[in-house]
Amino acid sequence: MARGFSKVILCGNLTRDPEMRATPSGAQVCGFGLAVNRVYRDASGANREDVSFFDCSAWGRSGETIAQYAKKGTGMLVSGRLEQRSWDDKKTGEKRSRVEVIVEEFNFLGGGNSEGGSYTGGASSSRNNSPAEGVDAEPEVVPDDIPADDGEVKLDDIPF
Repeated sequence: MARGFSKVILCGNLTRDPEMRATPSGAQVCGFGLAVNRVYRDASGANREDVSFFDCSAWGRSGETIAQYAKKGTGMLVSGRLEQRSWDDKKTGEKRSRVEVIVEEFNFLGGGNSEGGSYTGGASSSRNNSPAEGVDAEPEVVPDDIPADDGEVKLDDIPF
């Protein structure tokens, strides 16, 4: 029998502030909604917009990070798996079910301002070259055979 595979990648905006909760066993989980917009042309050539809404859950440290840095309107790219849950509705007695995205990886989207932004999680692509207060800075060592970086890229220097 073939193994199943479930993978989803979504890019959208949070529909509400993330909500942290704990399971009875103490595991942390963050729930949030994600709205994904799609723009397309209809048969008459007019632009149309369609919005789909997805419920997402992020567990553990990922959930804590999302709850700490995201809010309603924050742009996010999430990837994960689909999971279906079923339960009996105590009010109506009906069997209910829902499909949600279990977040495995995520990235914040935006320009890094208060309207949303990017969280690097400690590893930063830009380096702060100023030493911390009270710490002696080590001089940068540049070998003699490496030319100084003048910021200009020459087409002849590209190997392909």
